Amino acid sequence: MKTAISFKTINRLAVPATIAGIAEPILSITDTAIVGNIPVDGLESLAAAGIVGSFLSMLIWVLGQTRSAISALIAQYLGAGRLEAIKTLPAQAIYLNITLSILILLSTIFLVDDIFRLLNASGKILEYCVSYYSIRVWGFPLTLFVFAVIGIFTGLQNTFWPMLVAITGAILNIVLDFILVFGIDGILDPLYLEGAAWASLIAQGIMALMAFILLITKTDIRLKFQLPIHPELGRLIGMSLNLFVRAIALNVALILAVREATNLGDRYIGAHTIAINLWLFSAFFIDGYAAAGNIMGGRLLGARDYHGLWRLTKKITQYGLAVSFVLVLISFLFYKPVGDIFSNDTIVLETFYSVFFILIIGLPINSMAFVLDGLFKGLGEMKYLRNILLFATFLGFVPVLYLSKYLGWGLHGIWIALTFWMVIRSGALVIKFWQKFRPLAQNN
Repeated sequence: MKTAISFKTINRLAVPATIAGIAEPILSITDTAIVGNIPVDGLESLAAAGIVGSFLSMLIWVLGQTRSAISALIAQYLGAGRLEAIKTLPAQAIYLNITLSILILLSTIFLVDDIFRLLNASGKILEYCVSYYSIRVWGFPLTLFVFAVIGIFTGLQNTFWPMLVAITGAILNIVLDFILVFGIDGILDPLYLEGAAWASLIAQGIMALMAFILLITKTDIRLKFQLPIHPELGRLIGMSLNLFVRAIALNVALILAVREATNLGDRYIGAHTIAINLWLFSAFFIDGYAAAGNIMGGRLLGARDYHGLWRLTKKITQYGLAVSFVLVLISFLFYKPVGDIFSNDTIVLETFYSVFFILIIGLPINSMAFVLDGLFKGLGEMKYLRNILLFATFLGFVPVLYLSKYLGWGLHGIWIALTFWMVIRSGALVIKFWQKFRPLAQNN
């Protein structure tokens, strides 16, 4: 059956995918906003939440790449009319991924103090990092399981159930944050930063349970491990490894940014924590059209409908840019109130406002990078995505970051380096798609 490419069909996938995609950043943003307003050691708690959040995001993004590989393969088989031939693959991939996540979890538990010292945490901030991480890290395998199930649903062209899981988790996390962080008079003492960690962990557990129930009730795919090993598992592992290397390069940039902000002082890591959470939120907001490109692009490639693929790409990039310009407008209109949500510390807010405009100006550039990145994942172009991130990080971001440090640009230099990083990523993807798929569309 030919895939319809219209505003309605794209947004039927993109809107739920947007809501589902912002679940994780909402968890982080909620923690950031509430932790930043803790009455005891609020600044130190905010800094610790930012450092731990960045490290956990690195772990999740590195191992969570199986989601994109599963989604791409299922969508391609669906487009080729051979879905039955791939039904045993998801369970094998999930078991492999969860096993790796548990091994990594156990290894970091014994090195947690050293890990955060490497990120320049010390004193009270280091103490809070260790206590916060020691709770939140147990949600790591749960999040990876949810990611894998979302990959299955998106490959099947369904973003509604992932949206439902995401909404439930986000709402539950917000409610639990208020209860556990600030307590209830006469019933529960405030747990402050540890309360935020418990809120996230409980929400992640409920999301994992929902994902499991929906998978077994709404699809024909089962989690029973069956032999023989699926012939596509090797390809899936190869795609995942390319994305694994890509995610490491991506997180090198984000972690170096956190490290340098921490090195500048408490006010700077506090401001950077607010900015990076808003950056991630906008990324996942725009990412709805990246998800639509991933889902529909893989199916169109499986059906060898290159003309449809070209039309899809033009539409999703236009929609993504439209969303980014709306975010730009809203951000400038509510420039000051946005910061007030996250902190009541005047020094932190002044520092944040001094760099917020750089983040805003870069949103349209980010939109192109995120949308085409999602599309390329659906097309199975993982090797190219890997190479672009390696180039953008080590020959773009890192030199600009340390040049700006040498020139004394402070937090401004960090965000200029991040913007330059995104310019390279978006430009390379535009060029590649035009060179490879434009000729195929003309000859289709």
